[in-house]
Amino acid sequence: MFRPLLALAALTALTACSSTPMAQVQPIDGVISGQCHVDKVIGAVGLAASAATVERARVDSDSLQVVVLRGQRTESGPTASGAANPSPGAESGGERLTIETGRTNNITAIYCG
Repeated sequence: MFRPLLALAALTALTACSSTPMAQVQPIDGVISGQCHVDKVIGAVGLAASAATVERARVDSDSLQVVVLRGQRTESGPTASGAANPSPGAESGGERLTIETGRTNNITAIYCG
């Protein structure tokens, strides 16, 4: 009596732990223009450069391509005084978003080009 119930409980528990695929990242208006705009993604500076974060930044910036570079920066974005420049390159234009990462894989800079 208890074995089938125990097997059913184990199966239910294993099914609940299965991973579901992440939904594909889509632009809000449904179209990516291909003209990079950093102002929409500057908040990603300081976050971990995971595949999901990089793809979300590409879509939100309206870029067709994204390049992740290992940067030479020691700072991870703007300070409270605003001393660091988190977007040292172009603020807009082109079809490519460039993301620089630090030694701990955090995003240190984002710019177009």
